[in-house]
Amino acid sequence: MTRENPRKGLLQQAGRVLVKVGSAVLTREEGLNREAMIRLAGQLSRLHDRGMDIILVSSGAVAAGRKRMREAHNGQMPDMDDLPARQAASAVGQGRLMHDYDEAFGWFGKTTAQILITRDGLSDRHRFLNARNTLERLLSWGVIPIINENDTVAVQELEFGDNDTLAAMALGLAGADLFVNLTSADGVFDSNPDSNPDAKCLRIIEDISALDFETMCDGKTSVGSGGMYSKLRAAHRAAQLGVATLIVSGKGEFSIEQAFEDERHGTFILPVENTVSSKKFWLAYHEDPAGTLTVDAGAARALTEGGKSLLPAGIKKVDGCFPRGTLVQVVADGDMLGVGLSNYSSDELHSIAGKNSSEIAQTIGPVPFQEAIHRDNLLMDAAI
Repeated sequence: MTRENPRKGLLQQAGRVLVKVGSAVLTREEGLNREAMIRLAGQLSRLHDRGMDIILVSSGAVAAGRKRMREAHNGQMPDMDDLPARQAASAVGQGRLMHDYDEAFGWFGKTTAQILITRDGLSDRHRFLNARNTLERLLSWGVIPIINENDTVAVQELEFGDNDTLAAMALGLAGADLFVNLTSADGVFDSNPDSNPDAKCLRIIEDISALDFETMCDGKTSVGSGGMYSKLRAAHRAAQLGVATLIVSGKGEFSIEQAFEDERHGTFILPVENTVSSKKFWLAYHEDPAGTLTVDAGAARALTEGGKSLLPAGIKKVDGCFPRGTLVQVVADGDMLGVGLSNYSSDELHSIAGKNSSEIAQTIGPVPFQEAIHRDNLLMDAAI
């Protein structure tokens, strides 16, 4: 891979590829698009034949379940506006989705495995590592794992929210070195092409952290829960892991192999130069921040320029109610600087915010640490 043509050589260099496919690619109005699934299976099987490990993160279970329930109710759609209904639809559709995948990959001599995960299940480091070991064993057997969120047991506050977010978390789980996000759009545009006919596709993004996602992304697809905003956020997270992302259309007669080499297809997003460890990545993204610490200008400079830990003296305001060890976000002047694990509860921070380190023990008693958030437990420029 070179900066002159960043895609060149990707197929030769990538050893493990994670592919995410969205509902807009896999489904049509009447349900799952089996032709699209077979086409995708053929594409991925050819990559697998070249010696690549393939992990697929797939949407489509809820759409498949809705279609089946429509059939069962003589064309009338049951009420599906709430979370339990969506979870029930997923329970109906998950088996149909995997049956069709198993059959599609079977045409090409491939074996698949279903992996259902929840955000809660990955929030425990031991369970996360156990899931990684299982995934590694499947890949060593030549199996193509198909990952989806276990919607039927996830509660709303512990959902990934969309499969783009799930795919980003799975990158750290799988140790992939390339991320392909198949969508209905031909890449990332500088504005929403649905509302701006003059929108231009960005064929390469060298610094994804410099993009204004809010301005660029003001639309979602109708059958999915993501939209381009979530795809860019997932690519930002992938970039922090040192993983390049290709966002490309998966509709019609697409070719992943051709998109790897041809710069006229999709958008290629380069990884950042200063990558983070998989452990810090997991720390920052295994759950949503439960609180917010607003810091002063001096603390902000120490964090962003000096690579320092956050001390209570630099905290101006504490929002939220949380115990010790909770993930919180750090902001300054309304801008989010990063996320990290708080060494103190919210009540303790209310008492010691703005105080020097020598005053902490006098205020709340002896403590084994002085930092509010240690640098080792802090990720700056987090894609939240």
